[in-house]
Amino acid sequence: VLLGSGLTVLSQPLMYVKVLVQVGYEPLPPTLGRNIFGRQVYQLPGLFSYAKHIVKVDGRAGLFKGLAPRLCSSAIGTVVHSKVVQVPARAGGAGGALPPGTGTPGHPGASKKEPVSSLEQVLKETSREMVARSAATLITHPFHVITLRCMVQFIGRETKYRYGLGVSGGTGDPGIPPQLILLFPSFPSGTLSAFTTIYREEGILGFFAGLIPRLLGDILSLWLCNMLAYLINTYALENGVRILGSGGTGWQGEPLGMVSTMAEMKSYSQAVTGFFASMLTYPFVLVSNLMAVNNCGLAGGLLPYAPTYSSWLDCWSQLHREGNMSRGNSLFFRKVPVGKRYVWD
Repeated sequence: VLLGSGLTVLSQPLMYVKVLVQVGYEPLPPTLGRNIFGRQVYQLPGLFSYAKHIVKVDGRAGLFKGLAPRLCSSAIGTVVHSKVVQVPARAGGAGGALPPGTGTPGHPGASKKEPVSSLEQVLKETSREMVARSAATLITHPFHVITLRCMVQFIGRETKYRYGLGVSGGTGDPGIPPQLILLFPSFPSGTLSAFTTIYREEGILGFFAGLIPRLLGDILSLWLCNMLAYLINTYALENGVRILGSGGTGWQGEPLGMVSTMAEMKSYSQAVTGFFASMLTYPFVLVSNLMAVNNCGLAGGLLPYAPTYSSWLDCWSQLHREGNMSRGNSLFFRKVPVGKRYVWD
């Protein structure tokens, strides 16, 4: 949890800029620059230019808007994920399948990081991970919505969703239902205030705006990553080494079939397939974030930045027609598309 919280703090400025770009907010006009091939093109501001603008307006602390609910989401999600993953493991240990990573009768003490080679085992592990991730996403999504809205407030300079870590005024705080205080007695007062605002204006469904595309994106990304990694590890790496190993020995007389770098190669393949899967499922992330802030009373969720979408499918279709399905995916070398209009201060 502590490591995850540290990474969350470090990545907060990056996510902040990314969310503002996803919404379509461009505070600086395009400038004439050069792309990676040396050609002159008009470019939109990159990560560092965007961050400098935020610091100029709100100071360095402004880069960390929405950090409090995001930390809550990260901590709660980590706990929920670990608890859900442990449930099938306990059931398997009681009299059934062995928990993952505890070894097999033929391979006692196997490492938890050792890649599995059985398709059935991969399917079982991926299904368990899917359930755990989905549970964590479902429970923490209200905090995700608050995080995004705290960030988008920068566009209209609103203070509708507070996010500070100030001391709560107790049960006498105006507008905070007693039910929320009983459920979340130790949460920051700003987070409770944001919960109250959403509940009062949008009801329970407001806490789950953009949930469906987020869940779909997570599930598709997980299955793509694991299945591609399984195919590469089984039919490319292992078979390739087996063929080479039949011809002799490797460097320093070591049998090629026992090359110690096989585990490293498999871990690299997992990283590559994870990156590839995240690229393919990025539109789900974009649509989810846009739906979380759409028509919520903030300037960033209204025209000229976004129309009022009737559903996430409507949002998807409009972004597809405009050619904006990858908006915010890259924060460097952001070329201005021909014929596109952007709003900037």
